[in-house]
Amino acid sequence: MFDTMTFTKILGGFCGAFLIFLLGKWAAEGLYHTGGPDAHGGHGEAHADAYPIEAGDSHGGEEVEEVDFATLVAEADIGKGERVFNKCRSCHSVEPGVNGTGPSLFGVVDRGIAVEEGFGFSGALTGLEGSWDIDALNAFLESPKGYAPGTAMSFNGLPKDADRANIIAWLATLN
Repeated sequence: MFDTMTFTKILGGFCGAFLIFLLGKWAAEGLYHTGGPDAHGGHGEAHADAYPIEAGDSHGGEEVEEVDFATLVAEADIGKGERVFNKCRSCHSVEPGVNGTGPSLFGVVDRGIAVEEGFGFSGALTGLEGSWDIDALNAFLESPKGYAPGTAMSFNGLPKDADRANIIAWLATLN
């Protein structure tokens, strides 16, 4: 067992280390946050950039041609779509009638919304009308919670147009 002197040394070591930690944090805050921050934690308008970088004219240059999403799907890579589907595979099946955490996605393209037999859809999806056409799938896959607020689907979505086009093209082959 420890005697009183050993215990006192150990406790003193911890207290000293904690004090150094707090003083170091205080010193770092003082070094990195000088100039009086404004109410939002910034440095106000008086704080100038040290090295401003000119980015050029934001209004000039070539105009980017916007491509229709249906065209992207028509030109999509089905093999890449199958690989992107691996993100979905933990919850969804592509076997007809085999539901998992999510419904089977066999034949989902142009199928009615929330009509898969044997699956209990959330109220957010049962309240939607229409079918899973290319545009509806694109919007849902980009942001499920944005398309159907309150959906039970916890997936955040696919931000890249190409990924969404590839997966939709691949799903269309499963009819």
